[in-house]
Parts: sequence; structure tokens; C-alpha cells
Amino acid sequence: MFPPASHLLSLLLVIDAGGTVPSPQGVPQGCYAAEEAGERTFRCSQAGLSAVPTSIPNDTRKLYLDANRLVSVPAGAFRHLPVLEELDLSHNILAHLSAAAFQGLAGTLRRLDLSANQLASVPVEAFVGLKIQVNLSANPWRCDCALQEVLRRVRLAPGTGTGIVCGPGARPDLVGQEFLPLVGEEELCGTGRGGARRSTDVALLVTMGGWLVLVVAYLAHYVRQNRDETRRPLKRAPVLPVRSEDSSTLSTMV
Repeated sequence: MFPPASHLLSLLLVIDAGGTVPSPQGVPQGCYAAEEAGERTFRCSQAGLSAVPTSIPNDTRKLYLDANRLVSVPAGAFRHLPVLEELDLSHNILAHLSAAAFQGLAGTLRRLDLSANQLASVPVEAFVGLKIQVNLSANPWRCDCALQEVLRRVRLAPGTGTGIVCGPGARPDLVGQEFLPLVGEEELCGTGRGGARRSTDVALLVTMGGWLVLVVAYLAHYVRQNRDETRRPLKRAPVLPVRSEDSSTLSTMV
């Protein structure tokens, strides 16, 4: 029985590009390896995947998993790809990234596309050590401290910053607003200009409130004490008893 025409076409493209023919064993349907601009590439675009495949060749430099049904990226999903430089996870339904999702890619990964997913927040630890350019646009971001810290560790792909918008999970007054203009003014991690100023104001208010409570308590105690003193009846001076010696002396003088 002959293989499908689409599979034969993929093989011919690989051979024509000067690459080696990948083993079909374990490769998900709709995925194929090829040489593109001299880079070893593995494409699984629109392949209907619901999980990151485990059969990706370990010499892959560009990996396309876009337009699938991926919900999460587990820990160490790409650690067997020691030369991976570009990773496209866009247009999935990603709602969760493991803190170790990109483990093993610190020295090689340069570009990462997470756009058009369902990410509301991402762990900062997932990006520690990575020197990447990332696309985070078109996600329903919670606009939290984690996202602010991620932006301090990565570079945004050109023209994608305006697409980072606060989603339904953000504070009501932030929903629908672009995130980047808010980073330095809003209380997210307590380190922005607005956050530091607001923290100082709160500390002053707490201190002033404490002093005010002490003053009110002292005045109340003082007024209550004075009121009790005015209501207390005056005490008569005690009558000293006359000693017998004094009486005898008085009778003798008379």
C-alpha cells in the first residue's frame, strides 16, 4: 500500500532541500522536518496537537507548534533540544506554563512566540536565564507583578508591546488597558514609582492614625477623670480629740 501523496510531497521537499529523510516512526501526523534557510526546522503547524510531541529531532533549531490545541507546557518539554533557537507556540489555547517549561534552553533560545493564547499570568521562573525576544500579545493578561517581572527579563518582539492588554482577570479599572504604560505607575510589585509613593502615603496615614488614637484616648481619660472628681463629695476636716492632759491644765488655770 502506497503512502499518502501529501507525505510523499513532504519527503520530496526534504530531499530537494538537501536534508536527510526523517524517520516517520513516532512523528505526529501533520508534522515534518526540513531544512529552511540552512536551519534544521520541525513544523507541526495546524497538526491538531493537544500536547507537545516527544519525537522532535534533537538537532532542531526552529520549532513551530502554532495553531494547535496545546493547553499547557510541562516542565522540561524541550530539554532534549540542545540547539533550539526559535520556538513558536502562538495561536494555541495555552493557559499554563510550568516554571521549568523552557528548562535546558537558556544558552540557545533566542525567539519565543506566545501570542494569541489564553495566558493570564506566567511564572517568572520560566524565563530566568533566558536571553530571548518574546511576543506576549493577544493574551488575557491579569496585569500582575509576575508579568511586570517577566518584562524586566525579556525583550519584546518589535511592534508587539501594544498588544499586551489587561484581560478580565485584572483589576476592574485596568481591564482593556495596555499594560506597558501602567508598569511604572501602578502598584503591581510595590517597586514602581506610583507603588513607592503609595506605600509611603499609606505608612504616613497609619502613623498619623496611631497618634490620633493615642491623643483621643488620653483626652477621653482626662475628661472622665475630671468629671469623677467634680462629682465626688467634699470631705470634712477630721476633728482632733482633746487629750486629758490638756483638760487638766485648763481646769487648773481656771
